[in-house]
Amino acid sequence: MRRFEGRVAVVTGASRGIGLAVARRIVAEGGRVAVTARTPGPLEEAVAELGGAEHALGVAGRAHDPAHREEAVARAVEAFGRIDVLVNNTGVNPVFGPVLDADPAAMAKVFEVNVIAAAGWVGAVHRAWTAANGGAVVNVASMAGTHASPGIGVYGASKAALINLTRQLAAELAPGVRVNAVAPAVVRTRFAEALYAEHEEEVAAGYPLRRIGRPEDVAAAVAYLASDDAAWVTGQVLTLDGGRSLVAGLG
Repeated sequence: MRRFEGRVAVVTGASRGIGLAVARRIVAEGGRVAVTARTPGPLEEAVAELGGAEHALGVAGRAHDPAHREEAVARAVEAFGRIDVLVNNTGVNPVFGPVLDADPAAMAKVFEVNVIAAAGWVGAVHRAWTAANGGAVVNVASMAGTHASPGIGVYGASKAALINLTRQLAAELAPGVRVNAVAPAVVRTRFAEALYAEHEEEVAAGYPLRRIGRPEDVAAAVAYLASDDAAWVTGQVLTLDGGRSLVAGLG
């Protein structure tokens, strides 16, 4: 498939894991990508893996920094001439344990990165390109945002907010810009290691498909929602959970 031929995507948090898998899928389907991450070294490695300057541009910075967002968007337009797709993948989860035990400053940081920054990225891309030319946004939420998630409740609450933000923006930006989200369960990434690393077989046994997710599973779903194959889809949240919600009473 060449669904992204002639198109450009900005993918945040893309030096590894889900973000890199998404960028890899878009490039494989003919697109070009501007990828972001906090640390320059791993980001440079990701750009090289994606095919170098012909296919990818790396802009290091913090997703919740407005100046970084404006720089990344401006450099993407300068390098590639357009931005058709935004994938909000950056997320943090420094808070573990009961919500009421969480430090308020840490909670604020989770929402700043996972929700407020996502809205900021949409705004930056919209001003630069999609307001006049249309496009698609895909937010990477989480199954934790669809039900109670003891131990990671603050993270879950932020992802619930991101899901609602997805719907709000879909309504506000239609018809020119489609906005959707994916909600993965546990995926084999460094970010989620604490949820499976010591007992992956036990975790996988709770999924009807008998495995946890892979970054490529999420990338395939994001590519669908970002492409014209989903031209009549907006404001939706696609659950990616290997059937987990079927057996856990979460449907």
